[in-house]
Amino acid sequence: MAWVPIDIDVAATRLRFRPQHFLSFPSRSSSFHQLLFIFVLGTSTARSASLLSSSVVSNSSHARATTRFGAREANKSTISIAMEARRISDTESAAGDIKLTNRLSESRSPYVRGHMNNPVAWQLWGPDAIALAKKTNRLLFVSIGYAACHWCHVMERESFENQDIARVLNKYYIPIKVDREERPDVDRIYMNYVQATTGSGGWPLNVFLTPDLEPIFGGTYFPGPASTAVMGEQPGFLEILEKVREAWQNQRQRCLDSAREITAQLREFAQEGLISKSGEGEAGDGLDIELLEEAYSHFAAKYDTEFAGFGKAPKFPTPANLSFLLRLAQYPDAVEAIVGDKECQNAQVMAVDTLKAMARGGIHDQIGHGFARYSVTRDWSLPHFEKMLYDQAQLLPAYLDAYIVTKDPELLAAAHDIATYLTSPPMQNPTGGFFSAEDADSLYRPNDKEKREGAFYVWTRKEFKTILGERDAEVCAKYYNVRENGNVSPEHDAHDELINQNVLAISSTPEALAKEFGLSKDEVLKILETGRAKLLEHRNKERPRPSLDDKIVVSWNGLAIGALARFSAFLEANGDADKAAHYRKAALAAVDFIKRELYDSNTGTMKRVYREGPGDAPAFADDYAFLISGLLDLYEATFDDAHLELADQLQRTQLSLFWDSSAGGFFSTAPAQPDLILRLKDGMDNAEPSTNGVAALNLHRLAALLDDADYAANARATADAFEAELMQHPFLFASLLRAVVAVRLGVRCVVVSGSGTNVDAAVARARSRVPTTAVIARVGAGAVRSEWLKQRNGLLRQLDAAEPRVQVCEGGVCKDELDMTDVDEALRAVR
Repeated sequence: MAWVPIDIDVAATRLRFRPQHFLSFPSRSSSFHQLLFIFVLGTSTARSASLLSSSVVSNSSHARATTRFGAREANKSTISIAMEARRISDTESAAGDIKLTNRLSESRSPYVRGHMNNPVAWQLWGPDAIALAKKTNRLLFVSIGYAACHWCHVMERESFENQDIARVLNKYYIPIKVDREERPDVDRIYMNYVQATTGSGGWPLNVFLTPDLEPIFGGTYFPGPASTAVMGEQPGFLEILEKVREAWQNQRQRCLDSAREITAQLREFAQEGLISKSGEGEAGDGLDIELLEEAYSHFAAKYDTEFAGFGKAPKFPTPANLSFLLRLAQYPDAVEAIVGDKECQNAQVMAVDTLKAMARGGIHDQIGHGFARYSVTRDWSLPHFEKMLYDQAQLLPAYLDAYIVTKDPELLAAAHDIATYLTSPPMQNPTGGFFSAEDADSLYRPNDKEKREGAFYVWTRKEFKTILGERDAEVCAKYYNVRENGNVSPEHDAHDELINQNVLAISSTPEALAKEFGLSKDEVLKILETGRAKLLEHRNKERPRPSLDDKIVVSWNGLAIGALARFSAFLEANGDADKAAHYRKAALAAVDFIKRELYDSNTGTMKRVYREGPGDAPAFADDYAFLISGLLDLYEATFDDAHLELADQLQRTQLSLFWDSSAGGFFSTAPAQPDLILRLKDGMDNAEPSTNGVAALNLHRLAALLDDADYAANARATADAFEAELMQHPFLFASLLRAVVAVRLGVRCVVVSGSGTNVDAAVARARSRVPTTAVIARVGAGAVRSEWLKQRNGLLRQLDAAEPRVQVCEGGVCKDELDMTDVDEALRAVR
């Protein structure tokens, strides 16, 4: 095993693509900080730390880079630290002699509470722990993860349940556990630090902070004393703890000075969305349609023509990119004229083939429902088994759009598969809303003592025969690539958990199987159908289900609300009223839950998380952006302007709390939070879409629906704030590119009034297209409610809501009504 595939995030593998001024951070780091890396990691291992390099190149779980210190200088420096350590007294102040107790039972987070029985005396992130660090002059050791994170569980077993490690952490540090899904603001700050200093990132994220919250050292997974993972020459976690303690104890002032310098450089490193207005010319001058062509060219160059997807292993779905590619050919002709007709069609092919490869691959739960987080292998065959709500919520509209442009039933089936997963136990909360994730690890049998990765999902060839019988097992094994000795390569099985096991992935077709086994196609389809049902029944009956992270997170629920609303509108327009009603009901219940449990109508603000009651953390900018987006989709699916009214209220709150009045765009956090050393903006797409990309599109949509010029100006300013980054690497900002198109081509509002065959056909057709540069509103008989909208949008006040008509409103003017004798032709002009 050459490396350990930590639970990495897409952005962690993209650091090398950040704008050039970001890349200067490592080469200008303080010399002491560089020496600290050498001292902690060892001379040879420290050569892999990109902090010691002028370039950042990601390679496996830690970047390999060339140190600018020779071995002789490095050895001299480490000897110097050790010699000075002997000259300084080990005596600590009396304040440092305290006895910590584990406080994690006070948390509601499943991830945090999962560590409450560790011998480590974990504290909760907050003023108490920070004050304790200042009082005792101890470093904070902050470990950040999430409940479904496999390597977080590995590090817990190896290190945080180890008495020797607990003894060191409890005696010399203030150890803190953080759920990244509750506090993404804290996670992002220190992920930026680890990415900048090691060249990669992921979870678990482990950082050592001064009492002023400034980082001095960090990384991801560190192997524990009994680790079986092969990490080259990397030292173990216990050794790292001892060396960081020694440096802090004996060279404290130098550590503090270094931390301040590094934090200053980190602040410069994290200038995303803050630098565009510092250049020459007017902001936004460079934001043009040509950026879409540049982004397309990047994806075309990275496309894997053999297995689909982009780049090498590990492979992430990254739905924002797939949606960008699917949408290129659906935009107005002006986009196609610049990007190119063949290029737009090729973009669609790349996205569709990737979605099909995923649907057939091991990343897809072939007998249950839903998709795993990402694929460890290039061919999508071996997943990292956790299932995240935000992945399902983004993949559903991607599969829907792919079906719309291809009419391929395989893609529609995948969309139904995801929607079924979202609206069924265990992911749907019975009282409304959607839970966060299912774990990667579980017990194979109820009486087993230790969990293992993928135990719920993998199968042996013997199990197939026992459950399905000889003939059906042969057919199903061939279809799902089930082998006698398993189909998982040892190089991808770090802990020998998958020996002789098979991850199910479709590797044949009913036609090929019929020919091979001398059966009819219908007979094969029947065998596959009954086989899937038997395997699912056995799995649900005999295997403990992975742990459920039953937090309800506003931002992820917003994504799910929008996905289900769009899908329900499409299905209703195309004759599947029962399924449409089922999915729409789930979306409505989620909105009701958030309004009831997490929204304060007096202040217009929200809490971010619910679990056994609202959490302490306020909602962040992404919570507002994603929920507003979902509400806009729900409005267009129901024509109930109560959803539009709530979206308008939340948009005003987001602007008041997060808007950057100097440079434009939205900060991720509200101002003056005492437990944060940086206030960041989110422009790049990642595992989740960019907050500013979604917010910019929300503003464009609201501007069109409400005829609000201020919202339109905010939308443009949001895109302008990221001009410098967009100009350098547009492919990292796929969500913001939709806003660029909206700025250049405008967003039109199709207003439908009255009822009748033609207007109903227009609504159905509009709901059956990939959304690009138009929104749709309805007033009068065909709307559930529309009085608020008519008052909010001045253009609609004088409209005769009873008269059946469809017209386009844009730029403060409603134009002549469309000719509905040819619905497709009429709507083509406003796509």
